[in-house]
Amino acid sequence: MSETIEYKRPDGKTAAGFYAEPDTANAPGIVVIQEWWGLNDQIKRVGQQWTDAGYRVLVPDLYHGEKALDEKEAEHKMNDLDFGDAATQDIRGALQYLKADSDKVGVIGFCMGGVLAVLSAMNNDDTDAAVSWYGIPPEEAGDPSVISVPLQCHFAERDTFFPIDQADAFEEKLKAANVPYEAYRYDAPHAFGNEDWDYYDAEASKAAWQRSMTFFETHLKG
Repeated sequence: MSETIEYKRPDGKTAAGFYAEPDTANAPGIVVIQEWWGLNDQIKRVGQQWTDAGYRVLVPDLYHGEKALDEKEAEHKMNDLDFGDAATQDIRGALQYLKADSDKVGVIGFCMGGVLAVLSAMNNDDTDAAVSWYGIPPEEAGDPSVISVPLQCHFAERDTFFPIDQADAFEEKLKAANVPYEAYRYDAPHAFGNEDWDYYDAEASKAAWQRSMTFFETHLKG
C-alpha cells in the first residue's frame, strides 16, 4: 500500500509525504529524504524499495508540493530550504509518525537528503540509525560529535558537490568523538545512486544499497 498522507510536525503545523507500508505487522520504519529534485517519482521508487524489504516508509515533501525540473531550479530550491526547520520539524514529525507504530525508525537521505540524514542524527532523539549517501553538513550546521546513534556514510571519490576532502574532515570529527559510524568510498561521481541522472553508476549503487540494507537490518530489525 502507498499513498500521500498528512502528518503533524512537532510545532503543530501539517506536513505531507509519500507513505508506503509492507504487509508485515509491527515493521520498523524508515524516513527517506529526497535529493534536491523534490518528492519525485525516483525518490518514491527508492521508498518503495525499502517497503519491499519490509519497512514502513515515509518520504517527507520538503518542497511542499513543488518539484525541480532542471539543475538550476533544483539548486535554487535547495538553497532556499531552511535545513534546520526541515530536520527538526518535517523530518522529526515523520519520525514521530512512524514511531507511533514502529519500535525503531531509521533515516536515509541522498545528496541534500544525505546532509539532512546526518542533521537528523544530530538533532532528533527519535532517530535510531541514519544513512547518508553523498551528503556532508557544513561546519555551521552543528557538531557531529554529538551523534550517538549508528551512522553509515557513502562518499564518492569523484564528487564535485561534496569533495572528498570534506569527507576526510568529517570522518576525523566522527573518529575523534568515537561516534558509532562506518563509511565507504566509491570510485564514482556524486549522485551515483540516482538511476535517472547522468552520474548513475550501477556497480557503486548496488554495493551501497547492499551495505545500507545490511546496516538497517542490523540496527532496526536486530
